[in-house]
Amino acid sequence: MQTKSELLMPAGNLRKLKMAVLYGADAVYLGTPDMSLRTKSEFSLEEVIEGVEFCHAHGRRAYLTLNLFSHNKDIPKLDEYIDTVRKVKPDGLIIADPGVFQYVRDRAPELPLHISTQANICSWLSVDFWKAQGAELVVLAREVSYTELVEIREKCPDIKLEAFIHGAMCMTYSGRCLLSNFMAERGANQGACANSCRWNYGLKLRLKDGTREEITITEDNADLFEFLLEEGCRPGELMPIEEDDRGSYILNSRDLCIMPKLDEYLKIGVDSLKVEGRGKSEYYAAIVARAYRMAIDDWYEDPEGWDPKPYMRELEAVGNRGYTLAFHEGRLTNYAHDYEHTAAIAQWEYAGVVTEVTDDAFLVEVKNKLEAGEVLEFVSPIARETVLLRAYDFERASDGERLDVVHGSTKTVIRLPFLLFDHEDIDELRARFPAFSVLRKERALTDEQWARIRLDKLTQGLEMKSTRNDKAYEKRRDALVAEIGEGGSERRFKTNRVGTEGCCGKGCNGCLIFWHDDQYAAAREVLLMRKQGEQLSRAEATTLKQTG
Repeated sequence: MQTKSELLMPAGNLRKLKMAVLYGADAVYLGTPDMSLRTKSEFSLEEVIEGVEFCHAHGRRAYLTLNLFSHNKDIPKLDEYIDTVRKVKPDGLIIADPGVFQYVRDRAPELPLHISTQANICSWLSVDFWKAQGAELVVLAREVSYTELVEIREKCPDIKLEAFIHGAMCMTYSGRCLLSNFMAERGANQGACANSCRWNYGLKLRLKDGTREEITITEDNADLFEFLLEEGCRPGELMPIEEDDRGSYILNSRDLCIMPKLDEYLKIGVDSLKVEGRGKSEYYAAIVARAYRMAIDDWYEDPEGWDPKPYMRELEAVGNRGYTLAFHEGRLTNYAHDYEHTAAIAQWEYAGVVTEVTDDAFLVEVKNKLEAGEVLEFVSPIARETVLLRAYDFERASDGERLDVVHGSTKTVIRLPFLLFDHEDIDELRARFPAFSVLRKERALTDEQWARIRLDKLTQGLEMKSTRNDKAYEKRRDALVAEIGEGGSERRFKTNRVGTEGCCGKGCNGCLIFWHDDQYAAAREVLLMRKQGEQLSRAEATTLKQTG
């Protein structure tokens, strides 16, 4: 019988670890700053031990990273690190450097060793090599296509395979980048990547006589110029752009998302499905874990009826640069890159996290600005159904003062009494939303950001269908460029509401408009027949409002 694929989530600190586990991760990977490729790791040794114990207490696994490329100065630390690992008792140790692998294998043969993606494993021959050296698992490079993955699985059935399914993509070969070193003196393979590929570069032209001008390029004059990059914070530092027959190397990749093809990975039995992002937020850890947990479980329950769409909607609630299947089909197209807009955006944002559940209320630490009339969506680590609450003011937990606005930067804790949830079973509500439950809220976006989202959806759809539509692509790309040129700052929500005005029509707890306005009478009747926690869809809300 095929073993169920493991969902492996990143853990950049102890809170992220706990939230990833509670929201569905089978395993997490974590490390300390000095010996893993994350100088921003926020774990102390005590927290690493606590994190591993937390995983084991919940029946989950924890892997430690030792995936730096060693210099001579690192070698004296290895014995102490091995002693530390023995105390921590992880379920595996992730290594990239062959010398470090041999050193640990000889001195701690009891430790299961995993080979990092930094080893750039792209073939069954390399997998076979590491198996012969004693590796228990290999992490395949992001550049491996699905066809290659199938062949590797067939030729290497006796070693565990791990593949990336979600997260940021590196514009170089799985992190072997010198751009960060050159631009910021920060070594990518020492865990200090400056993400220079994400910076804002402007194109400059230099004539052969040495003068620099802004010149419109045509077929008639294209051969007269040398092309140069100028990074926004380094005026005057001009870098030539060169291109070969494989294309140019500029610069901003969309984010990897294999969800539309996840069933193919599950079908061939990839042992571990890895999500990137130890530097991402705790909200990212929770929501991404939740989306893939539901997707994986549903595929094993009903492979034939599995559909990625509901899980993709969940992933759209997390900031991203647009999603791509990357190397899944073998070769990248221009759809995998965004040449106009590098920011990570989403239609939703982190509103808060439940810090405590008292006898009569949720205590919630606010993470982003809340204003009167906000609709807060409670996302459960236990149940699939979310719960919507419209709040017209906020009670500060420390002194009971009622506020119209709460800023996230103040770390304010608010009290949300169960009485506000007038259409929920309170006992069920308390059970479904324990401490560490996430709240999110809709985010108002600019016209530029909405244009980016429309372009993202088009390219994602074209990749999924393995088709091209250059005319549609150019139309949406040009629309985005036009909005960038406009530079408008006005923001709007997707749903029909602003502050305390308007109503999305889904039947939020506490919404004075939905539960009292006659135009929602038909919607109320339908919603009251639904099970606890089930709201109307956007389409239903629109139809029933018209009916009412």
